[in-house]
Amino acid sequence: MALVGLEELRAAQRRIAGVAVRTPLMPAPWAADGNRRLWLKPENLQPTGAFKIRGAYNRLAALSGPERARGVVAQSSGNHAQAVAYAAQLLGIKAVIVMPDTSPAVKVANTRSFGAEVVLVSPHERDTVPAELSERGGFVWVPPYDDPYIIAGQGTVGLEIGEDAPDELDTVLVPVSGGGLISGTAAALKLTTPGVRVIGVEPELAADAQESLRTGERAIWPVERTYRTIADGLRTPAVGELPFEHLQAYVDDIVTVTEEQIRSTVAVLARRGRLVAEPSGAVATAAYLHHAQELGGRVFAAVVSGGNLEPKLLSELLAA
Repeated sequence: MALVGLEELRAAQRRIAGVAVRTPLMPAPWAADGNRRLWLKPENLQPTGAFKIRGAYNRLAALSGPERARGVVAQSSGNHAQAVAYAAQLLGIKAVIVMPDTSPAVKVANTRSFGAEVVLVSPHERDTVPAELSERGGFVWVPPYDDPYIIAGQGTVGLEIGEDAPDELDTVLVPVSGGGLISGTAAALKLTTPGVRVIGVEPELAADAQESLRTGERAIWPVERTYRTIADGLRTPAVGELPFEHLQAYVDDIVTVTEEQIRSTVAVLARRGRLVAEPSGAVATAAYLHHAQELGGRVFAAVVSGGNLEPKLLSELLAA
């Protein structure tokens, strides 16, 4: 499979303009440590609360007329679900979203609020039911990460970081789940901002991507293993096939953070950064706060990938 190139990334940037927010690169002076500095890319400020709108809208906007008439089906634990539902609503396309029954209620409710039909299934069925619905109902399947349009759309995050970054930027930290965000972001940065390292971050309880990159073979973790982490958006059992090729080509390393580090970073981002980040969205910042010295960089950017979490959970994490 061909890697996403600069032409596809630029086309995605034009396609999503005016729909996805061009989020700022925000300084985080409260996180400075000696000569080490941090910038934040707050994708939690997107209309659907996460970066996923970039890839979802890029994919749906590129559908042909006959494909739009068929409607779309997608699977997601929440953020891709909301993004596809929102993009489909904007474009007048019917959307059916398959979500695991363990998804946060706020994500299910938000997805339905955009007019999508939600089908709740067990975590084991999340990735098989969409194919059945696509075959039975004729829907166009919109995967969450294993698609060049999705990767290109998410890669606009990297284009924006490259355009806005200070000259001293040397390290970009990106959450990893199925690999769409880090694939596109890494491709964009490596093709436009040579010399910048791209490091993925995932929970140590769902470290299939780290294992995959370091062994050179896609690791598949059972859902019983990945569902231990509080970071519900990063429980995907394996990176996609196309994202894995991008990881091998463009990603310098993948590191992990603990559950306690994720939890405490949600609170730090809220108190010090004034940003509401879900656990999945906090992992990149957690890597900086707890591992910056061993990562070896001086000027970091961390992607805060989303902010969709239950108010009760946020309250608990702030009170801890």
